[in-house]
Amino acid sequence: MKKGALAWIGMVCMLLIMMGCSNSATGNSGQEVTISAAASLSDAMEEVAALYEEAHPDVDLSFNFGGSGSLQQQISQGAPADLFISAAEDKFQLLLDEGVIDPSANTEFLGNSLVLITPEDGKALAPEDLNHIGKISIGTPSAVPAGMYAREALESLDIFKEVEEDIVYAKDVRQVLSYVETGNVEAGIVYHTDALLSSKVKVVHEFPASLHTAITYPAGVVEDSPNHETAVEFYEFLQSEAALKVFEAYGFTVQ
Repeated sequence: MKKGALAWIGMVCMLLIMMGCSNSATGNSGQEVTISAAASLSDAMEEVAALYEEAHPDVDLSFNFGGSGSLQQQISQGAPADLFISAAEDKFQLLLDEGVIDPSANTEFLGNSLVLITPEDGKALAPEDLNHIGKISIGTPSAVPAGMYAREALESLDIFKEVEEDIVYAKDVRQVLSYVETGNVEAGIVYHTDALLSSKVKVVHEFPASLHTAITYPAGVVEDSPNHETAVEFYEFLQSEAALKVFEAYGFTVQ
């Protein structure tokens, strides 16, 4: 073999070795971390993610937003996820009990409240008026924590059975908000944080916390996450002062 060819092969080998060393040095370079999170967190979480990615350009955060019950079932059945943030403790506890969530990397870090909303030009009303105003939307209680809390509140007020036939169930709290915004229903029950996002609805009543299970947002790293170390880093960032300020700006309470 000619000396020129041997030299060229040597250079290629050296470049490959250097590239390998470079990739090893960057560690998390190009990592994509998947977060399954309650739909009510979507706007705040996107802003928090932007802060994190600015400081960690080698990490790409990917989100799957939806009803906490649906997300819990997806993860339980093996859907890819590195971190789960629920809007209800019971959905989260199911994954903890299954050993899916890392017992050393989970916490409840946010809270919320439940409100009754109408279209922006709708009439003022109280919960006791719901049995004669028309259609009302809440999340599907079995899959959407906001729907579960709404049902509990209406049952505590002894009016759920009176309005049950008029309820339009939604796949998540954002769909409830959309139904009210478009006038497809006369009222809806959502989180206070969701109501704050829309100029097309108004809050007509805030349900006392005593009427329903406490609204909390537990977060935890998936035990078998292929990106476990980076997922833990983002999980810890969610509890940082910078991240919590964003959540508070969107109306969440800090636990």
